[in-house]
Amino acid sequence: MELTRRKMLAIGSGTLAIAALPGLPAFASATDDAIAAFTGGADLVEGGVTINAPEIAENGNTVPIDVSAPGAVSIALFAAGNPVPNVATFTFGPLAASQSAATRIRLAGTQDVIAVAQMADGSFAKASANVKVTIGGCGG
Repeated sequence: MELTRRKMLAIGSGTLAIAALPGLPAFASATDDAIAAFTGGADLVEGGVTINAPEIAENGNTVPIDVSAPGAVSIALFAAGNPVPNVATFTFGPLAASQSAATRIRLAGTQDVIAVAQMADGSFAKASANVKVTIGGCGG
């Protein structure tokens, strides 16, 4: 077998791709770290937060998301598969008519979008939605 420059580049590229795979769980760790930073390490309860996201997003560059959590003082959105998981934080004043927000976010690929709400009593609640992305928005 003759090793040409083209074959060497193909082998090297494949090796780099395989070596990068163990880094994928790092996104999960980064998401957990970002949530812990928002909550101060407090326990999260399921429920109390509503997150609406499309099941399938044809383009990850603009994915519509809306969240609500009655009684919340702030809500943070996290995209578990993005290189930087903390996507947005909404803070509500005492005179807010409702504790809800809508935005469009960028998703790198199919992943969970997690909403964590800090309630007025200091507790934290969460909800998540899985969004299947057909064309990634973070360089994918």
